[in-house]
Amino acid sequence: MIVLIPAYEPGPALVELVHRLSHHTVLVVDDGSGPVYASVFAAARVAGAEVMTLPFNQGKGCALRAGFAHARTHHPDEAVVCADSDGQHRPEDVEAVAARLADGDPAMVLGARRFAGRVPARSRFGNRVTAAAFAAATGLRLTDTQTGLRAYPARMLPCLEEVTGDRFEYELRLLMRAAREQLAVVEVEIATVYLDHNASSHFRPVRDSLRVLNPLLAFAASSLLGFVVDTVALLALVALTGSLAASVVAARLVSGAMNYSINRRLVFQAGNRASLARYVGLAAALLTLNLVLLEALSAMTGSLLVAKVATELLLVAAGYVVQRRYVFTRRPGRPNWSESAPVTAPAQPVPVPVPAR
Repeated sequence: MIVLIPAYEPGPALVELVHRLSHHTVLVVDDGSGPVYASVFAAARVAGAEVMTLPFNQGKGCALRAGFAHARTHHPDEAVVCADSDGQHRPEDVEAVAARLADGDPAMVLGARRFAGRVPARSRFGNRVTAAAFAAATGLRLTDTQTGLRAYPARMLPCLEEVTGDRFEYELRLLMRAAREQLAVVEVEIATVYLDHNASSHFRPVRDSLRVLNPLLAFAASSLLGFVVDTVALLALVALTGSLAASVVAARLVSGAMNYSINRRLVFQAGNRASLARYVGLAAALLTLNLVLLEALSAMTGSLLVAKVATELLLVAAGYVVQRRYVFTRRPGRPNWSESAPVTAPAQPVPVPVPAR
C-alpha cells in the first residue's frame, strides 16, 4: 500500500503522520512550498517518506495526479491511500480505510467524517451544502464529499490521472465521474479532527467553494442558457409565423442541439452515438410535453412568456434526471471507467518531478 500525502506549506503534523505510517511506503508530494519549508520535508524524509517536489505551487489536484503517476510508475500494482498533511487524519483512520479497500473490490473508499463535536461552522455548513448538491446532481448520497482521506485500488490509478481540476474541485470531480459510471463508492466512518479551528487549511471558503461547486452548477447553467435561447427563438418565430406548434418545434431543435453539445462536452463529459440517439428520444418526449403544457398554460394565463417559464421549470428537473441516469451513461456490458481507461499522462501539463534522494 502507498500512502500519498500532498503537502503545501506543512507543519510538524506531516512529520508525525509519516513517522507513524512508516511501515508503509509513504509518498509526500511537496506542492511548491518553497525553501522556507525545506526542513519540514527533510524531516519527513528522515521519518521514512519518499519526497517529490513540484517546482511551484499548482494545487492539490495537480499534486495528487503527480503522486498517482509516480506511484503507478515506481510502485505498480499497489493500492493508494491519500491523506492530508495537516493532522486531520489519524493513522488508525488511514489503516481503517485501507482495510476496507482490501475487504471487497470497491473503486473508492472514503473516510467519512460525521462532523460531531467542536467543528468550525464553515466546515460543517460547507460540507452539508456540497453533500446535498452532490446527491441532487448525481443521485449518489454520501456523508462527506470533501474528505481528503480516500483509498483507490491500483486499477484506478490511470483513470485518476485523466480527471481534470487543479485544486480542491479535483476530488469532487472524481466522485462525479465514479457516480456517472456507477462504480462502487463506500464510506468508512472516521474521527472529525480540526486543529486550531482548522487554521492550517489552505481551503479558501469563497473561491474554493465555487471551484468545488462549479461542476454541480454546470448543468444548471447549461439549462438556463438553453432556456434563454429556446425562449427568444420561440417568441421571435411565433411573431414571424403565427404558428405556436411550428415555432415550438423549431426553437427546441436549435436549443436542443446546443444543450446536447454543452452537456456532452462540459457537464457530463461523456457521450457517443448511442447517447445522441437517447438524447433525441428524450428531446422528442420533452418536446411533446412542452407543447401540451404550453398550450394549456397559455390558455390558462393568457401569456405565452409566463406559460413558457412555468413549463421549463416543470421539465428541467425531469430532463436532468433522465440525462444523468439514461443519456450520458454507459450501458450494461460496456467497459467502464475503471476497466477501459488508457494509461495516459496527467490531463494538465505538470512538470515531471524527480523524487528527492
